Amino acid sequence: MRTVNEIAERVLDAARKALPGAEIEVKADRSSVGLTRFANSYIHQNVAEDTTSVSLRVHRDGRTIALSTTTGDHAAFVQRAAALAELGPVDATWPGLSRAQPLEREVSHDEATAAATAQDRASLVRDFVEAAGGLEAAGYCRTVAWAGAYRNSAGQALDAATASADMDGIARSDGVDSVARRLSARLSDLDGAALGVRAASGVHSSASPEELPPGRYEVIFEPEAVSDLLNILIMYGFNGKVFNEGRSFAALGAPQFDPSISINDDPFADDIGAKPFDNEGTSRTRLTLVDSGITAAIAHDRRTAREAGARSTGHSNPGENWGPMAANVGLTPGTATLESMIASMERGILVRDLWYTRVLDPRSLVVTGLTRNGAWLVENGEIVKPVRNFRFTQSYPNALTPGAVLGVGSVPIPQASRRELNTLSCPALHLASWNFTGGASG
Repeated sequence: MRTVNEIAERVLDAARKALPGAEIEVKADRSSVGLTRFANSYIHQNVAEDTTSVSLRVHRDGRTIALSTTTGDHAAFVQRAAALAELGPVDATWPGLSRAQPLEREVSHDEATAAATAQDRASLVRDFVEAAGGLEAAGYCRTVAWAGAYRNSAGQALDAATASADMDGIARSDGVDSVARRLSARLSDLDGAALGVRAASGVHSSASPEELPPGRYEVIFEPEAVSDLLNILIMYGFNGKVFNEGRSFAALGAPQFDPSISINDDPFADDIGAKPFDNEGTSRTRLTLVDSGITAAIAHDRRTAREAGARSTGHSNPGENWGPMAANVGLTPGTATLESMIASMERGILVRDLWYTRVLDPRSLVVTGLTRNGAWLVENGEIVKPVRNFRFTQSYPNALTPGAVLGVGSVPIPQASRRELNTLSCPALHLASWNFTGGASG
């Protein structure tokens, strides 16, 4: 089997011959995903998927085409590109190809994780189920191994490999659920038993929840809930396409967040698996999006960077439809513990998770959604009772403005994002106000 760098070089060589004078870029990826799923406290599915894909983008005579394939007939793939080259749309904003530039540095790559077996994942599932102590358990354990190569006709040549593992599990009893999630660059870092205990403890403390009236409450978000805040902010706020089109709340250089808030995109963090270059062959670096409350940067690909008069930050995504998004985002931890946050709360809600979140107003980033997998009323520094799920309608940036953040947790928990090898590192977060607009009954 050819390596991805051999494939990329062969396709680039063939494309140069078939399309003389064109600007050409080739990206070859090999992804191996192992997924072990469980429900009703039993493993019901093991899936192993190995995919090799090749993407080709060509710019010639002012026109750009892009196509991809997962077949091994690369000669026919290049011939198809040559036939389509004259039919592509006029591309007045073509940003050109990335120039030769080495990787900033290597990313974490654990061979044991890349070679993990179904039995390795099943052992973690067994530990989770046993630790749930007889509660109904469900979820998954996943391992991902990736190798990628980028080549273009301007001389850029990059190769890299990485791996990651994550586990997401719930425990359930009598209609009450709780969750625990964790991601790492190493499967050996995942502790199925610890995750099972966390999920089970949420169930045990959530029996017979009571409904509270809607309104504004002080809140503490656990890491699982914080991951949704970060994901929405990077998709709709720090996205170069959204920013250029005037649809983002972000204002560069403005103190839009509390000074305790710093957000970084870092593919070199030790506890995650990440890609060190993007789909345009731009080497990624650590990028500070928010620096002590001040909006400091926007994620760009080559096209949005040219439009903004900036430089690409290495965040081109396949298809480009969503625009460039930060990929390995972390909220910088503070000094608070979850216990100290709870102890300092006079009256508010502790929230384990958020779900079904949808953006109502992209410009102000007003989001509606529900709490899930556990919520508790806190009074006078103590958890006093579980509460039923709330619906909320809240501007995410407004909840993080100066003075609105009462504490940032000291322990970040890496979480899987919605895209492969994209990660969110999340400490707990204590906020002064959150707008709950409805209870479980409406």
